[in-house]
Amino acid sequence: MQTYNIHEAKTQLSKLVEMAAKGESFLIAKAGKPMVKVIALDTPESSQMKRFGFMSGQTKVPDDFNTMGVAEIQELFESKI
Repeated sequence: MQTYNIHEAKTQLSKLVEMAAKGESFLIAKAGKPMVKVIALDTPESSQMKRFGFMSGQTKVPDDFNTMGVAEIQELFESKI
């Protein structure tokens, strides 16, 4: 992420606003210390981002998933220790 000092941001404000509107976020710093992050208004906040289904299509569930290991589990419950 690009960082601009306040003076540089003032002189290039139009360009930086266009960058942010296109989705390129950046930081504005004062004396080298980052002060603010500039992002587009329509960028979803982390609390708004949906995590459900983020790995869709990347895993495969076996057809026998519900019956996997039934015999071993049954044996564990029935065996005497």
